[in-house]
Amino acid sequence: MSKTAIVTGGSSGIGLAAVRELASKGYRVYEFSRHGEDTSAAVHLAVDVTDEDSVRKAVSEVFRREKHIDLLINCAGFGISGAAEFTDSAEASKQLSVNLIGTANVCSAVIPCMRRLKRGRIINISSVAAVMPIPFQTWYSVSKSGVNTYTCALANEVRTFGIEVCAVMLGDTKTGFTAARKRSVSGDDVYGGRISRSVAVMEKDEQNGNTPENVAKAIVRTALSRGRLRPLYTVGTQYKAICFLDRLVPVRFKNYVLYKIYGG
Repeated sequence: MSKTAIVTGGSSGIGLAAVRELASKGYRVYEFSRHGEDTSAAVHLAVDVTDEDSVRKAVSEVFRREKHIDLLINCAGFGISGAAEFTDSAEASKQLSVNLIGTANVCSAVIPCMRRLKRGRIINISSVAAVMPIPFQTWYSVSKSGVNTYTCALANEVRTFGIEVCAVMLGDTKTGFTAARKRSVSGDDVYGGRISRSVAVMEKDEQNGNTPENVAKAIVRTALSRGRLRPLYTVGTQYKAICFLDRLVPVRFKNYVLYKIYGG
């Protein structure tokens, strides 16, 4: 019997690459996104992860068809940039609603299905920005820090049911995520042009980053690995080193380095 996976945000970028990688491993894949279509790699279901009812109906439909859900990979998300001072609260709320609450909505819908069979794995996609808070990308960093905290707590809540949960922190990746980012340069004159300069540096790094295919292979490799999952993983040697150093250096020093790279 083939295994069943759900991938959110699977119509483009890293999510699409993860869908294809899982399909190549023999998984029956269901792709959740607002816009998409059935492909040879996945069945598309129109889902807005911020809509709990939409999520629960879609997950119930997958379970009705397959009788089991073995793996969930939460890739749905987007980014905003701009000065925290000038970010409208509605925009900040939308960022958290998709990246954090949307992740939680899908987890909450899938867990009962996994609990019935006493097995399953959940992979939440996070970012190195969770532990390296980037100036002028404040709310994105907050959302991914929330994903890490949510994941670690959830992992301990559901481990007695045979369900494993982890977050995979990604570094710079060359996808449509960069172009889709909602940018705001409000207050750039007040900040002496630092907002636009910071975002330009960040987006240049992204466009010189890893390919979504390589990142997806690492995510799927983690998802299918033997042994118990650790709460947090990092993709990419340089980012693993950064996260390791984060545990060693003082916060004051780390923040100064981030200021010099992105804030100055």
